[in-house]
Amino acid sequence: MNIPHQKDLLNQLTPGTKVIVVPHRNPDGDALGSCLGLAGVLRKTGCIVDVISPNAGPYFLNWMPGFNDLLIYEEQTQACMSLIESAQVIFTLDFNDLSRTGIMGDQLSKSKAYMAMIDHHESPADYAQYMYTDTAMSSTCEMVFHFVQQAQLGQHIDRDIAQCLYTGLVTDTGSFKFSHTTPTTHRVAASLIESGAPNQQIHELIFDQNKPSKLALLGLALHKMEVIRSCKTAILHLSQDDLDLHDHQKGDTEGIVNYGLSLEGIVLSVIFIEHKHEGLIKISFRSQGSFSVNDLARKHFEGGGHRNAAGGKSTESLEKTIERFKSILLSTEELCGTN
Repeated sequence: MNIPHQKDLLNQLTPGTKVIVVPHRNPDGDALGSCLGLAGVLRKTGCIVDVISPNAGPYFLNWMPGFNDLLIYEEQTQACMSLIESAQVIFTLDFNDLSRTGIMGDQLSKSKAYMAMIDHHESPADYAQYMYTDTAMSSTCEMVFHFVQQAQLGQHIDRDIAQCLYTGLVTDTGSFKFSHTTPTTHRVAASLIESGAPNQQIHELIFDQNKPSKLALLGLALHKMEVIRSCKTAILHLSQDDLDLHDHQKGDTEGIVNYGLSLEGIVLSVIFIEHKHEGLIKISFRSQGSFSVNDLARKHFEGGGHRNAAGGKSTESLEKTIERFKSILLSTEELCGTN
């Protein structure tokens, strides 16, 4: 574990310091958990802390301590702009390029605040004075835990903060089954449970509170799934009509892409989701083993992420995007070259 020296950053965080903590757009459990957890710790040191999310988080995380206090940039733009302008320190968590915050990125790029990045994705941009990046980490929440411990602030981790950080560990490790889950990850989880995180309840709140609309979309995506055995690939897709038919809400499609990898012999799973109001096809990639979906997403779909989990986008139609993906796939020797 290699945590950069914190002295300069900690010197900025004196009582009364105005701090902003920011997750990426469309925040998931790790983004929200790390932001809400770190904000809770910093408030206990006397800092004045606001968490500003580029847009709203998914409904199934609304039980998290601090969720209802989130400021939403898209909905409270003027108030958020004022807070960013007056901020002295800005933490960006679970992303490493300001473009991941959408239109909020322009405002962040103008800020004169001391910028601190804590993130576990590949290819970080160079915008922060303090950069703690580690692609081997299971989650940003695990990184925040280590950051807080090294700063000798671990005594501030109470039940609420532990719940937030544990949430990120659970969601970004796939309930501790993904390859970046290490013995240290489990030790961090144990420490958070000892601090009060109700692990069983958190699992139930995340995975066992589904709405009928979410299960309907899952069933539809699986029904339409195309398996290309010769390329060890599963392709899923949902159109805007599919989303509208089942009263789609943010978060309803999260995790569907993982089902493709549950098929025997499948190395790559991808889901294409049409969002006509944004003029985009949003794409999620998942892989097993050495195949890098980060490289695939960065090269062809204006995205990126981790080796085995990444996202991308397309402005073409759903049909043309899938057609282009198949053309790329067939030329990918690592998946199709041995058949």
